Amino acid sequence: MSDPLTEIIALLKPRAVGSKLISGAGAWAVQYLDFGLPSFCTVVEGSCRLQVEGHPAVTLEAGDFILLPNTPGFVLSGFQPATPQVIDPKLVPPPNLEVRHGDQGGPPDVQLLGGFFEFESPDPDLLAALLPAILHLRGIEQLSTVVRLVGREAKSGQPGRDLILERLVEILLIEALRTCQNLEAPPGLLRGLGEERLATVLRQIHHEPAGTWTLKRMANVAALSRSAFCDLFAQTVGVPPMKYLLILRMALAKSLLRERGRKLDEVAHLVGYVSASTFSIAFSRHVGRSPGRFARDTA
Repeated sequence: MSDPLTEIIALLKPRAVGSKLISGAGAWAVQYLDFGLPSFCTVVEGSCRLQVEGHPAVTLEAGDFILLPNTPGFVLSGFQPATPQVIDPKLVPPPNLEVRHGDQGGPPDVQLLGGFFEFESPDPDLLAALLPAILHLRGIEQLSTVVRLVGREAKSGQPGRDLILERLVEILLIEALRTCQNLEAPPGLLRGLGEERLATVLRQIHHEPAGTWTLKRMANVAALSRSAFCDLFAQTVGVPPMKYLLILRMALAKSLLRERGRKLDEVAHLVGYVSASTFSIAFSRHVGRSPGRFARDTA
């Protein structure tokens, strides 16, 4: 049966770009302004402090992984007092070489690999809906192993370094999503997958998105009354069950419409609509553009 998390990642089509090594020593601090794109940071060695807007400061240690789905403003610093250097990531291109903050000589107090993601998916906001504003993971064996590989490759200077780093960082993202599923996730798909009764329904919906799904059928799969199922689904996933089904179908439709040669009635059938006209009305209402225009705009 389909794995909803795998399908969402496949729909997002993540691609890591702009990764760079960052190190600091002595008294240093940098303040990054709001960025908007999802970003990540792994601590290769040492430790430092991170203060994300609206959240308490945290200490980052070797092996830690940070994911900011929307990347608000934040301050990264050492442990000595320092006036932050302000950086606007929208205006300053990422450097090709390692960035050193604070004392320029001697060994660093911390070394990190930071960067951001782009998504080939027409629905990049799916990631923000899955995760909290800041995801800080520590002590996860699989993540720590990949972080060590990232650090080793980042320092290697060997041919193919950037390509290997890109693949490793994608693995970090996937592992972080998978780990978050087992933690206290916010309302969304990950939290739904952590609830056994809802997980059964979600897996079947993702396995058969074009199926004839009704509230009664979903509730029967979950072995709950219809009212209890609707309440549990909305509280856990964050949206009513039929709206979740619509969001999933529209995300699949967007992906299919970007494939050349797909006919409208074929796309409609694959996402559960009996006719192209019915699908077109639903798609236009949800997306704000007709399927044909969406396909042309994203070709």
